[in-house]
Amino acid sequence: MSQKKNYLVHPQVISMSLLIAGVTFLFLAFSGSYIYSRVQAGTPAIELPWLFYLNTLILMASSYVLTRCKQEYLNDDTTGYMRSLALTLALSLAFLVLQIIAWLQLFNSGVLVNQDNMASFVYLISAVHFAHVIVGIPFLALFLYTAQKRMKEPVSVLVYFSDPDKARKLKLLTIYWHFLDILWIYLVLFFAVNYFLI
Repeated sequence: MSQKKNYLVHPQVISMSLLIAGVTFLFLAFSGSYIYSRVQAGTPAIELPWLFYLNTLILMASSYVLTRCKQEYLNDDTTGYMRSLALTLALSLAFLVLQIIAWLQLFNSGVLVNQDNMASFVYLISAVHFAHVIVGIPFLALFLYTAQKRMKEPVSVLVYFSDPDKARKLKLLTIYWHFLDILWIYLVLFFAVNYFLI
């Protein structure tokens, strides 16, 4: 119990909790502003390009692979751990590239940032989420780089897998990634419901 209590009061855990709470309130404020602006202006909602939905699947896949990565870390599976880290990083980069293409699709279909508030909100909200994914990329890359650098012999592998600080950081990164995944699903559903049902 005391170990769990110590984990919960660790500065990194507190910082992550505050970050997640802050970002959650930010996107709830965006959602409320979107609905308010739409009702006030009486403008129709924006139809999302199909790549937004594909990106949902990609983020869900990256979240699943990172969960597997955490399990492989706990099982001291060196090969699986590094492979899962690399795959999570690749899926995250694919998400970023496809999101840029999705914005180009929006732009080419005549949905411009300065067109109206609805268009501005779609770009702004997805761009803020995009920025939070970018923030996570260096941490993924650092985990992969450190693993490749240190896991060269049995002793260094043992030291790497028994490091409690490393385990905590991996857990926090996994929580952050799941949060981004859930947030993206919420955003896509929010825009889809606004377009198809409201």
